[in-house]
Amino acid sequence: MSKPRRQIKLGVFLSAFSGPNGWRHPATPADAAVNFEAYKKVARAAEEGLYDFLFNADSAYITKDSIPYFLSRFEPATVLSALAAVTENVGLVGTFSTSYSEPFTTARQLASLDKLSGGRAGWNAVTSALEGLGRNHGQEKIMEHSLRYRVANEYLDVVRGLWDSWEDDAFVRNKETGQYVDFDKMHTLDHQGEFFKVQGPLNMERSPQGRPVIFQAGGSEEGRDMAARVADAIYSRHGDVKRATEFHEDLTRRAEAYGRKREDILVFPAITPIVGETQEEADEKYDRSLDLIDIDSALQVLSRFFSFFDFKRFPLDEPLPELGDIGKDSFKSTAELYLQIAKEENLTLRQLALRVASPKGDFVGTPVQVADKLQALWESGIVDGFVLSAHQVPDGLHDFNKYVIPILQERGIYRKEYESNTLRGNLGLDYPVNRHTLLRERRKTAEFSHN
Repeated sequence: MSKPRRQIKLGVFLSAFSGPNGWRHPATPADAAVNFEAYKKVARAAEEGLYDFLFNADSAYITKDSIPYFLSRFEPATVLSALAAVTENVGLVGTFSTSYSEPFTTARQLASLDKLSGGRAGWNAVTSALEGLGRNHGQEKIMEHSLRYRVANEYLDVVRGLWDSWEDDAFVRNKETGQYVDFDKMHTLDHQGEFFKVQGPLNMERSPQGRPVIFQAGGSEEGRDMAARVADAIYSRHGDVKRATEFHEDLTRRAEAYGRKREDILVFPAITPIVGETQEEADEKYDRSLDLIDIDSALQVLSRFFSFFDFKRFPLDEPLPELGDIGKDSFKSTAELYLQIAKEENLTLRQLALRVASPKGDFVGTPVQVADKLQALWESGIVDGFVLSAHQVPDGLHDFNKYVIPILQERGIYRKEYESNTLRGNLGLDYPVNRHTLLRERRKTAEFSHN
């Protein structure tokens, strides 16, 4: 049977309002960050547009300088579980840190969400990057960057091992014979590593997609290497051709070093599409979105990626001075990217802060213009889809669904219905066969060959 034609994949950030002050928009509930009805509207818009997944970013550290959205909001396992009950097809990708949690707990939470949703869970595996987070977990500071990734790599190995605790057909549940489970198909992990000691097995069976889809968002050397080794998909900040191409080539090299192909790992850059009947109308929509952003709010957004560094000490309308190692143990790759952009384009602090707080990007224009740019970047093969950040929630998603999606469908590069009930199936990823099942099959093959 021929392989289905490759098509664009789409995700959307699960956020009830956009920008640092989006809660002030007249059409947005002031309490949108903790208003479940607002989240349901985003989820329903995603399913109406046949998107692959909702992407729930998260952080567990705040200060008085944090933007409003971070001050009070749902944690991922709770809100995604609630959304699982009011959606049918869209994937549910949550951010869970490997730095200040236990792998057994994370494995169980995500496996439960995966089973609860019928195989739609995904895990954005991140290391905690905010300096103050350690103080919420009994430590004075966050771990040094490279150490965080050593912990993270072992953490992922433990979680994946726990997800293989049960083979697919282990739970017999035969009422006539009284057999509930085949314990020959239950497997104890017995992991003893540098950072973790975990016995197992996990008390949750496998879901229809086998296990949650693993996303990775780190762009540093260590982050890219971990993604190349274990990730199914990557959330990328590289939406322009030059940087996306460099990322693609680097990922290809790293994946091949681990015996994988670039095609085994889906790449999703973040974009903010703004659609208008004319280019001028789309530009006006973007300009109106800036009305809600004052420079202090923009500086707050920027500072988060630099361990809440106080940028207010610098002149707003002059280029950034050298910052040294600021941000090296925080959001390292993102901080480096923003500094690189500022240097290449000779941006002032004001310009950089507004760019970060409300990125305009290359996807602002008429429906055809936006569709053309999406198609061109996707057809280059350097990306597999996009994670949308609506400039206005949920109206920006409705505009994209109404005007851009039909163009992509007419061109035959976007689905007209969901292909599967699972996230893995809709993304076109292979089903992950349980490692113990594979060993069992290999033993049988070896015995058959010997006989």
